[in-house]
Amino acid sequence: MENITFNLTELHKHGSAFFEFLALRKQFFVDQLGWDIPHDDDVEMDQYDNPKAYYSLVVKDGKVVGGMRTMATTAQWGSHTYMLRDAVDGKLIGIPADILPAAEVTPTVWEATRIVISEDIKTHAERSACLGMLLDGVVSQAREHGGTEIMALCPPVFARTMRQLGYPVYPIGEPYINAHDNRKYVAMKGKIAGIRAKTSDQTDAATNQAASLSRPTYVVQQNAVHAPSKI
Repeated sequence: MENITFNLTELHKHGSAFFEFLALRKQFFVDQLGWDIPHDDDVEMDQYDNPKAYYSLVVKDGKVVGGMRTMATTAQWGSHTYMLRDAVDGKLIGIPADILPAAEVTPTVWEATRIVISEDIKTHAERSACLGMLLDGVVSQAREHGGTEIMALCPPVFARTMRQLGYPVYPIGEPYINAHDNRKYVAMKGKIAGIRAKTSDQTDAATNQAASLSRPTYVVQQNAVHAPSKI
């Protein structure tokens, strides 16, 4: 597996990778979870897939098998900012406005969304490795633009997985039950400034350690939630 990172200005460098990521999202969020979010027969794409977004994908044997989207909390495109801020402002259906005490707007805090890993990645070890590579790519992009912290909407148990992968996070709001899948989610945040890029040996060691721990499969399958817009 290999990690690729880009924004919309760099799509041409990676062939069909972006389209494959959107297709993977459609397969999971729409076909499997049945979410009522913008899509067609092939892909799922929303208002946050705009020039302010950056992407971290994992490719295996020439096929996209995982992806994650990120943007700074200063991002704004038309009437939308970033997902959690829009939720606090009451612009999204399904995410409560009190998901955060207050929405941050600073270039040092970035939000990660649309985390997905293909069902073709079946073992705990491979899924942990894939998630670790996605996170490393997002962190690299955030750091390049002054980011020091990452936030996301995740299942509470996701904090343990993040710690195992070297990214300690903590809750920053109250959990809620998502109406789409009846699962509990909570906003989390963690510092990234002091985390060094992993060598291949360190990545392999972390993957093996994570794989040896007993944890539910859905921990690395679960995705940061996104709700349809009210406007």
